Amino acid sequence: MDVFVCAGCGTELTAPVSRVALPVHTHHGGWEELHPPLMEPSTYAVEPEPTGPPWRLWEEVGAESAAQQGVFARVYSVSFGARNRIVIAPGDSRSMTLLLDKCEGYCRGVDGRAGPNLACEGCERAVATRIDDCGSWQTVWLEPDAVVRRPSGVPAGPPPDWNDLEHAEHRVPPVEPDGSWSRRWEAAIGVALAHLVAVTEDHSVNLPDGPVAELLGHAVGRYLPAGPGARSVGLAGPGIPLPRPRPDVLLVPRHPLTGVPWRSPDDEGAVVPLDSGVWAYLAHPGETSPMPATGALPEGVLRDDYPLPPRPRYPLAPQRHAFEDTLVRLPAVRAPRLRRYRDV
Repeated sequence: MDVFVCAGCGTELTAPVSRVALPVHTHHGGWEELHPPLMEPSTYAVEPEPTGPPWRLWEEVGAESAAQQGVFARVYSVSFGARNRIVIAPGDSRSMTLLLDKCEGYCRGVDGRAGPNLACEGCERAVATRIDDCGSWQTVWLEPDAVVRRPSGVPAGPPPDWNDLEHAEHRVPPVEPDGSWSRRWEAAIGVALAHLVAVTEDHSVNLPDGPVAELLGHAVGRYLPAGPGARSVGLAGPGIPLPRPRPDVLLVPRHPLTGVPWRSPDDEGAVVPLDSGVWAYLAHPGETSPMPATGALPEGVLRDDYPLPPRPRYPLAPQRHAFEDTLVRLPAVRAPRLRRYRDV
């Protein structure tokens, strides 16, 4: 395991943590809601893209400079913040104190708009940003130039691998205990849908029967056109044989450690990466469905689960900002067939 220390004085700023893949829902929460921590305890992830302030308006930046920042279609503003910022759960932070004049936010917390708002207790150097405002997952972002990664001396368990996706605890249910759709699912579907739009160049698609069609059908129907020339879509990944004949596009998981999409040996066809927990649920949904059931129980069978568990009142829809933010970061968005998304 690793520990991050202040680059100025060497004060330890984190508990021992192990690296995992950056969650796909990192920057996409539910508006006007308080969220739990983004990261699991004792883990960290790295964001390779520029994030946070300073922000520059598109008119000041232009298409060429924006593309160098990883943005390939017009947006309101482009981040020129640091690359490779490190994110941890707030509970894993150590020896840092808030800079009260940098604690601006929308209404229920701080959102990091003013830059780093946590200082090292050893030397008072600004080293990190706490974010916990409504609509944001609770995080602490360590500035890459302000910290140094060192071995903690605490032995780490085996790193997460493909076989973890087969464990029931890795599956992320699409419905929360209160009967609402999971915010992680809504963001993950928005991200995946952006990749699907890009890889199919805005053609219609045919989803496989079962959980994929039940859970993703409404979202796909909202964003992709209907009509002839549909691309076929299948589910593939560790422990699942590659469908034959191979569909035009495969929905595959991201590796839980590296975030790299799964690939079958000797297969170079189109893939759309999914949040590994979401993919694990689609691949191994268990015995019950999150969708409202139709029909009636067989005669003579009595219910023993009254009152019925709460269920969503509407179909699963992608998180709009997750879709848009992902699509503008894919070079394929510049294709002529995707102009309707760029002109929104």
